[in-house]
Amino acid sequence: MRVGPRRHRSCLPTPAMAIAHAPQRRRGVLLLLLVAALPAALLPATCAAARSKKSYTAIFSFGDSLSDAGNLIVNGTPKALTTARPPYGMTFFRKPTGRCSNGRLVVDFLGTVPVHFTLLPEHFGLPLPPPSQAQGKDFRKGANFAITGATALEYSFFKAHGIDQRIWNTGSINTQIGWLENMKPSLCKSDKECKDYFSKSLFVVGEFGGNDYNAPLFSGVPFSDVKTYVPLVAKAIANGVEKLIELGATDLLVPGILPIGCFPLYLTLYNTSKKSDYNARTGCLRRYNRLAFHHNRELKQQLDELQKKYPKTKIMYGDYFKAAMQFVVSPGKFGEFSLLSSIDCYSEFQATFFYHKNFAEYGGQGNYNFNLKKKCGEQGASVCSNPSSYVSWDGIHMTEAAYKKVADGWLNGPYAEPPILKS
Repeated sequence: MRVGPRRHRSCLPTPAMAIAHAPQRRRGVLLLLLVAALPAALLPATCAAARSKKSYTAIFSFGDSLSDAGNLIVNGTPKALTTARPPYGMTFFRKPTGRCSNGRLVVDFLGTVPVHFTLLPEHFGLPLPPPSQAQGKDFRKGANFAITGATALEYSFFKAHGIDQRIWNTGSINTQIGWLENMKPSLCKSDKECKDYFSKSLFVVGEFGGNDYNAPLFSGVPFSDVKTYVPLVAKAIANGVEKLIELGATDLLVPGILPIGCFPLYLTLYNTSKKSDYNARTGCLRRYNRLAFHHNRELKQQLDELQKKYPKTKIMYGDYFKAAMQFVVSPGKFGEFSLLSSIDCYSEFQATFFYHKNFAEYGGQGNYNFNLKKKCGEQGASVCSNPSSYVSWDGIHMTEAAYKKVADGWLNGPYAEPPILKS
């Protein structure tokens, strides 16, 4: 449920937050101590950064809604896009930016980190990577090519399988790398100069893959068929990584996908009365987490092969799955971090990831307080007052507080293999 005796209003759970059936006493609602105890939480990481000799001149990010900094809305905001409405962006930017969270994302924390309540250039002294499709931006210190709804596979694959209606855009990994290639003349002039420039940059390639499975699953494709997509998706990501290496990238962090079986969305859509369908410890749906685990294992194998092929590169695996599951099973490790969702983006979610009977229904409805007819940003939903105390933001994406913890794990371990700051 929650940490301490005082009640907190929650906001709906996401990728790592659905311990729907786990014993309430043993779960303790992960209150992440990102505001009140910020210095204590960040000091070890910043000290590690200060000791590290690792340095980058730019950060280039690719991916989907876990990384999008606004590319989807650069040319105008689609009328139905709720993620471009308040309360998205409320915590840090004080307005919607196109990020699918209440504030910053993992990639936003990799170049700079907040120290003693001020934003100082602790890690690499780099600004937040701006959306690559924005006009009038200086991209010499990095760019964010990610776009909400992106996939690893090409749009043509989904069209051929009759599920293209579930694909928001054509911003696949190959498309995003094409955007980088179009930008390249403004970053460097010769092949030699470009390879040298990119060799001093950090490339964050993903997350990719989540939408490649969402599209067929939400379209009713048999689960057994969706599992056959895994090698194709992992290979597409690996091919993208190899293209970036050929352009001159040497340090690349490639994230896996989150435990989708813990998403309130999945828990709601695929709710079942069979206890055996749920993990007894976490309350997450077994087969959907197995799909995510299978994807991540396949991706790591592909990355291992690339590391052998290109021994002068540093290819790092970013473990979203492990980080999210740690929020679920070991909330005490993260201080006062409530596993509660920060919002249905708005819903009172008093008991996040525990027996669903304990979930209070406020903005949303149903066992997991998730209501597709009353999503975050829509009329009738209501936001909690302190989303920084929660893991989940809108039932699909995590809060800035949770993303900060993931970023710290990628920089210093244990959520990256090897960590970014490890020489």
